[in-house]
Amino acid sequence: MSTAEKADRVSRRQVDKFEERRRELAAAALTTLSELGYARTSLREIAQNSSFSHGVLHYYFRDKVDVITYCVRQYKAACVLRYDQIVTTADTADGLARGFADGLVATLVEDATMHRLWYDLRSQALFEESFRADVTEIDATLERMVWRIVSRYGELRGAPVPTPSAMTYAMFDGLFQQALLRHFSARPGATTDLHASVLDLLGRLVPRS
Repeated sequence: MSTAEKADRVSRRQVDKFEERRRELAAAALTTLSELGYARTSLREIAQNSSFSHGVLHYYFRDKVDVITYCVRQYKAACVLRYDQIVTTADTADGLARGFADGLVATLVEDATMHRLWYDLRSQALFEESFRADVTEIDATLERMVWRIVSRYGELRGAPVPTPSAMTYAMFDGLFQQALLRHFSARPGATTDLHASVLDLLGRLVPRS
């Protein structure tokens, strides 16, 4: 192995270790971020609620914007993989619809604080220019994810989806955000209404041919 190859390998190892440490710190920060939200969270607050010092956090992340966008990006990437698996495995339109609705209900209950953080971040992007590029990119990723599900549903039903991708995403995102608010308000039926609404919207968008 040449000197250049050795140096390249060492450099890659250092990058991998740095990224691994960022993931570890982000996981520790996530609880504080998702509980307190953007406005009430600082790097110092995160440090006080974790085993890491403020200096360590500041070494790996520029500021709380960097921490928040990193956390949300990681989580949403995992979400996309989960729903892509539903698209890959479903072989009937009804099976795909149920898988999609079941997945949304499960994540509503299990990951509610994480989704709250995402909507907080997206709202803050209206005021904070530093968020906009990341939020726009994450939102586009979620739009493509929803479009893959709905367009596959149309294929399995033998009918095209009449609405464009952005409009389709907005409708499902609106349903989910409303359900999230009902969930945090402890209103009965938040999960069952979401499940039924997702199935109903899919059926309205793509009626049987």
